[in-house]
Amino acid sequence: MIPGPFSYHRPTTVADAVKLLSTLGDEARPLAGGHSLVPMMKLRLATPEHLIDLHGIDGLKGIRRTGERIEIGAMTTQHDLLASGEIADSLPILQETALLIADPQVRYMGTLGGNVANGDPGNDMPALMLTLGASYRLEGPAGVREVAAAEFYQGAYFTALEPCEIVTAISIPVPAAGHGYAYEKLKRKVGDYATAAAAVMLTMAGGKVTSCAIGLTNLHETPLLALDAARVAIGTGLDAATLKQVAAAAEAIMAPAADARGPVEYRKHVGGIMVTRALTRAAARAA
Repeated sequence: MIPGPFSYHRPTTVADAVKLLSTLGDEARPLAGGHSLVPMMKLRLATPEHLIDLHGIDGLKGIRRTGERIEIGAMTTQHDLLASGEIADSLPILQETALLIADPQVRYMGTLGGNVANGDPGNDMPALMLTLGASYRLEGPAGVREVAAAEFYQGAYFTALEPCEIVTAISIPVPAAGHGYAYEKLKRKVGDYATAAAAVMLTMAGGKVTSCAIGLTNLHETPLLALDAARVAIGTGLDAATLKQVAAAAEAIMAPAADARGPVEYRKHVGGIMVTRALTRAAARAA
């Protein structure tokens, strides 16, 4: 289908984008990579009268390290992440996850900010941001504020963004040297959302897990941080019995929808398998 008529705007600064959103009101939508909004417009599920294209704002692009944090502009694409030496050195799990998003054509245009901002439970980056302890910079008519990723997601497509606010940057603490990481994703075909996916970040010493974070994708109406499951892993060598207990604790908080990817119990079961696989690979990578 063809989208309905709309006016196109291409601001060159964040201030101009915020002003346009404030002036044009509810009939305006910001446009990042467009992979969520444009298909909805083609189906007439979204009919904005104004599109505010963020691609002309150079300040929303780029990857910078400041002290012990990596700051990524919201309009940085998945392809940019894959090409970055800084990301390869400091946050390789970000590249591992980006490679599992759709296909190269999508990754050339899809942005990190767009992936985390719209609250789609099927997007891969939100659960990873929870796992990494990331925070988002939001800018709007009231100024600039920082919101932890763990506090950002409130329901399916419902986030902490206030009217006329946009995500302008993602800030991630640099993980400890020698950490282990993995993102495991089960999907029906290339380009599909995950049936279930799990992100793991951990550290080990003396063969035991000393810290652990586990994030879950598309297994609830929001991304999940499996805190109890991670606690089970800490202090263990991740033997088979422990892995089973961790998976069970993770499954206990899952509440996926039954859909074409499978019934609820199946999706929870494979969610547990993704957690087990991610933990095993992360432990093998930990120095």
